[in-house]
Amino acid sequence: MELLNKDVRDFTRTKFESELGDKVTLHFFTQEPGVLIVPSSVPGTECLYCRETRQLLEEVQALSEKIELATHDFVAEKELAAEFGVDKIPATVVAGRAGSGIRLYGIPSGYEYASLVEAIVDVSKGTTALSPETKEALRGLDRDIRIQVYVTPTCPYCTSAVRLAHQMAVESPHVRADMVEATEFPHLAQRYGVYGVPKTVVNETVSFEGAVPEPVFLSYVLKAGSPERT
Repeated sequence: MELLNKDVRDFTRTKFESELGDKVTLHFFTQEPGVLIVPSSVPGTECLYCRETRQLLEEVQALSEKIELATHDFVAEKELAAEFGVDKIPATVVAGRAGSGIRLYGIPSGYEYASLVEAIVDVSKGTTALSPETKEALRGLDRDIRIQVYVTPTCPYCTSAVRLAHQMAVESPHVRADMVEATEFPHLAQRYGVYGVPKTVVNETVSFEGAVPEPVFLSYVLKAGSPERT
């Protein structure tokens, strides 16, 4: 049974045909059933929706010749996972012209399907619709920034937070931006005090809740990247 209905497939295909630039590779890290025996209680190895995520990505990949899907065994290819900074599964890295700073942890379903589609488009173009002021500020970063945005598929406000984080990763090689599906990684939701979504954590030192405007989001990122925070 297909996960994407005909209307969603048609809309996505049309969007890809009109907006994709260079090729994009979706690096999917998973745990293959019957091959790996990994306790689900071990942090970073949960894979509640590995099978469904793989199917979703296969359906997306089939909508454009400019999208490639590379599936990796999280344990057997642990060196590659470390190279991409992947520390839990299911994980999708969107890589292409704009580098590989975008990650989606958990299945990008519900409202977060849009986050996956927009990330693919942005990476293929190598640029975003962020303001010139934001782009200039991101170019001035000289420290690595990790943005984690905790979401749920039913949250209509989460996509705007994820979108800003992902766009910043496209615009700066110093930024890595992760969408994290909170219910799939409860130990992380507990660690970071995720009681409402979206909840954004930057470099483990700065956090905020809600969908905030671009300048406010940027201010938190710059605050986390300031010398006194390192």
